[in-house]
Amino acid sequence: MPPLGNIRWERNLRDAIQPTLDAICIYGSMWLLYDVAFRYFDPAAKLTAGAAIVVFLLISHLTCLHRRWSIRSSNHEIMHVLGTWLLTLVVLGLLGFMTRSTALFPRSLITIWAIMTPTLIALSRMLGLIVQEHLQRRGIGTRTAAIAGLNQLGLQVAENIRQEPGMGLVLRGFFDDRGALRDALGGAVAKPSETVFEGLQGRLADLVATARRGEIDVILITLPMRAEKRIRYLLDQLSDSTVSVYIVPDFFVFELLHSRWTSMGGLPAISVFENPLYGVDGLLKRVVDVALAIIALVIAGIPMILIAIAIKLTSHGPVFFRQRRYGLDGKEIRVWKFRTMRICEDGPVVVQAKKLDPRVTPLGAILRRTSIDELPQLFNVLQGSMSLVGPRPHPSAHNEQYRGMIRGYMLRHKVKPGITGLAQVSGCRGETDTLEKMERRVQMDHQYIRQWSLWLDLKILVKTLWVAWRQPEAY
Repeated sequence: MPPLGNIRWERNLRDAIQPTLDAICIYGSMWLLYDVAFRYFDPAAKLTAGAAIVVFLLISHLTCLHRRWSIRSSNHEIMHVLGTWLLTLVVLGLLGFMTRSTALFPRSLITIWAIMTPTLIALSRMLGLIVQEHLQRRGIGTRTAAIAGLNQLGLQVAENIRQEPGMGLVLRGFFDDRGALRDALGGAVAKPSETVFEGLQGRLADLVATARRGEIDVILITLPMRAEKRIRYLLDQLSDSTVSVYIVPDFFVFELLHSRWTSMGGLPAISVFENPLYGVDGLLKRVVDVALAIIALVIAGIPMILIAIAIKLTSHGPVFFRQRRYGLDGKEIRVWKFRTMRICEDGPVVVQAKKLDPRVTPLGAILRRTSIDELPQLFNVLQGSMSLVGPRPHPSAHNEQYRGMIRGYMLRHKVKPGITGLAQVSGCRGETDTLEKMERRVQMDHQYIRQWSLWLDLKILVKTLWVAWRQPEAY
């Protein structure tokens, strides 16, 4: 048996070009402003520009900005640049506050720099896309590709190639041996008005012959994992050619939860169920959580004191209500809330609040409708048992009830629960009086885990400020 080798992750020239251009824009804009204003590049300004580059590149990795060289929407790219730069300014502001160095810089100049830099970064990215598309139209940087396997996975790969011209692949078509499925799908994909490829080209043997003649540069094998014999046949035959071969595994048949490649002692593995917030991702999310939670407490501190006094004056009972809920990995935590009911349920049975629920106090109804009752959970965030954004924690009694009724329910606990979440800003807030409503909420929680990025967290936080005041289903 031949020795098993390591599998390296793909890296290409554009992975280095764009971060370099981003760094030039950040540093160059600061240099230009100081040169115009003072004819002298202050050492403190150099240090700030260097720190901005490091912070921006780290955050761009977490907001997936570095993966968006080829994009579907220029507006989307610009919004990602602005979001990443905004987070960079927040981190720089906190660093400046802690080091007491903010007074070293003229406010007008820093304001211009804060506006000028993302503009230059966005322009450089747009220019890069224009140049890339121009070169590809002239046949520079493109390769001819074919797909071995006319199935749903093959169709998805073809669609991805069509939507991502930056990949530089020109699709020749499909090759497959199967009859009924091939014919059924072939008619669906061979319409020029719907696709940019010619559809079915022949059998796998024809693919091998075409590759040996040097007419194809890349072959993408999308055959199912159970088709081992056909995959081995292709690999054996294609070894007598110079074509590049990729195997696209059909992992889509599983319900992947933030899937990603990893290495087990040199052997590649893909996660099926995994927490997306290990390592640097988790560290930066924690830093952002703590920083924003402190800012929120500073802003909301006095209003929270007034609310606490109002609760004490208008109803009997404690100001705060602590309820047992599931946290990260299903471990039990105590979640803080302003008390909004005349009772504090935390037993094996917890009845959800309903419309015109007699247990809710008049003040509590206002707090619940505006989500202000959730503000004490900022202390949970500082403590580390919760995050600003994540699946909303349900009472432990509800978790035990639904985990046996909804497939994959407990997977929502692969990340820390949040004060707000994707489900809450997508209309899945309030009473879950039917199983379908809870299933919808769980689906949105799974989607958040699969698609997590710091940019997504930022969008959810901004949207929360808008929807928290206008959701009639919250009572």
